[in-house]
Amino acid sequence: MNHEIPATFRAFRIFDDENGYRAELVDQSLDEQTEGDVVIRVAYSSINYKDALAATGKGRILRRFPLNGGIDAAGTVVHSDSDRFDPGEEVLITGCDLSETRDGGYSEYLRVPSEWLVPRPEGLSLREAMVLGTAGFTAALSLWRMEANGQTPDMGPVVVTGASGGVGSIAIDLLTRAGYEVHAISGKVEHFDFLRRLGATQCISRHDLHWSEKPMDSASWAGAIDNVGGDMLSGLTRVIRPWGSIASCGMAGGIGLRTTVMPFIIRGVSLLGVNSSGCPYRIREQLWDRLAGPWKPAHLDAIEADEVGLDELAPKFDTALAGGSLGRVLVRVGG
Repeated sequence: MNHEIPATFRAFRIFDDENGYRAELVDQSLDEQTEGDVVIRVAYSSINYKDALAATGKGRILRRFPLNGGIDAAGTVVHSDSDRFDPGEEVLITGCDLSETRDGGYSEYLRVPSEWLVPRPEGLSLREAMVLGTAGFTAALSLWRMEANGQTPDMGPVVVTGASGGVGSIAIDLLTRAGYEVHAISGKVEHFDFLRRLGATQCISRHDLHWSEKPMDSASWAGAIDNVGGDMLSGLTRVIRPWGSIASCGMAGGIGLRTTVMPFIIRGVSLLGVNSSGCPYRIREQLWDRLAGPWKPAHLDAIEADEVGLDELAPKFDTALAGGSLGRVLVRVGG
């Protein structure tokens, strides 16, 4: 039985028109949303760096206006024209052009195409799924790509950059669960105890890193999950052990890359791109099952740094862009 959807509901909507670029809480009807064959009552979403860029206009994320923000959503199906889902089923969605070309998860009700919805896996609540969200999925996809390329725990430690952020903190916990020794790089020395609690056996201040200008330097790590890009990624290419992999999944430190072919040819190092938004559906299902099972982080309660409602979003975006985030911020949409 389909659920009765209210005539209007709350949504956090982003505009760019004659009145300028802005994001605000509005009352919206379902007919105002982008098309889809399934409607979900959203329980939770989350705040990702990409969400902060979109909401503030400091990154060219949206490709049409207006749209509801939020690249993640988890909730319950309330209406379905799809054979794949019935009302009452709990589902989640991350990426898939939400808050880019489609309305996103910062809305009490969300209309989406069924082909991108993932059934909530056993072992994860809707709340836990959004504490993970795109950040957790990105961390899992990074490790999945590394292991598909031959990375194993017995090769040695894996280093995580941007370690105190959403992707970084989950990556530390996830890698530890998967049997890896994990080292952490962060500019926030005050959070080193937090990172050790998640599983990091060594914490390094990025302010103490001094990359050599040599094409290759002493190999320090067997692999890396890099959330930073720029000079950090450039430096990492010189210090990864033979046949190790670097998963590149962030660019908060810049989009440039200064390196040579020597680490790739002489040491066999692999640089792997991680595109969580456009990940094929078959891999999505597989990774969410792992996140609900053998890769489920053991410290989700600690990684969840805060919980906010739709009317409390704006200050959190500013914090994220200023580099002040620790762990994950959960967005309570419908509860």
